[in-house]
Amino acid sequence: MLRRVVEGPDGGGRVVLVHGFTQTVRSWDGVAGRLVGQGYQVVRVDLPGHGGSAAVRLGFVETAAAVGQAGGPGAYVGYSLGGRLCLRLALDRPDLVTALVLIGASPGLADPSEREGRRQADEALAAELETEGTEAFLERWLDQPLFAGLRPAPGELAARRANSPEGLASALRLLGTGVQEPLWDRLAGLAVPTLFVAGAEDARFVSLAARMAEVVGPPARVAIVPAAGHATHLQRAGAVAGLIDDFLREQGR
Repeated sequence: MLRRVVEGPDGGGRVVLVHGFTQTVRSWDGVAGRLVGQGYQVVRVDLPGHGGSAAVRLGFVETAAAVGQAGGPGAYVGYSLGGRLCLRLALDRPDLVTALVLIGASPGLADPSEREGRRQADEALAAELETEGTEAFLERWLDQPLFAGLRPAPGELAARRANSPEGLASALRLLGTGVQEPLWDRLAGLAVPTLFVAGAEDARFVSLAARMAEVVGPPARVAIVPAAGHATHLQRAGAVAGLIDDFLREQGR
């Protein structure tokens, strides 16, 4: 159902890469190439409303299941929206997820009023997308302080611009943190080895990574990437690929 791209040898450890909002499989170019070079089989997945899955419309729980169906058994690496989905998959299907790496991700919003505020904000963003189109929206989206210092590669940016406004708007409405069931109460039951990654310049998610690791307990670790903000995998692809490789080798994968 979801478009996927598979690279690398059969029989190598499998790593499934899941992108964030407005991104596509191209957003993992820098990480995927390095992991394939280390002998991993890499599966990249386009989320509903994005890239080759632009016409797919699924809710959050259904999308997490579809990511697992596309990726199969392996280690899952998710960024932001992709991280929230990979976390849900790991909690629902620990038989599929052998290890988990979450980059700039959260378990959702525990406070109902905060969730409702986020839902309304995402609805406003979705309406803007449908009115002004992807390119204008993306320019403003990337101009947020959250992405300060980020310079997307031309191919990655072109793939983002090719996303349809209707697809991205549907992703905001169906997959945003405002509609997601928060997972804070389930974190203590996370049974797979987990690495929480954040950029050193992304103070909010550095704090979140520490909080999540504390709730999860001994299976979890935190890694902070210097000279990086929220989109760590785009700013420091080599460092992120190295963290993933080191972490999986420690797990014997």
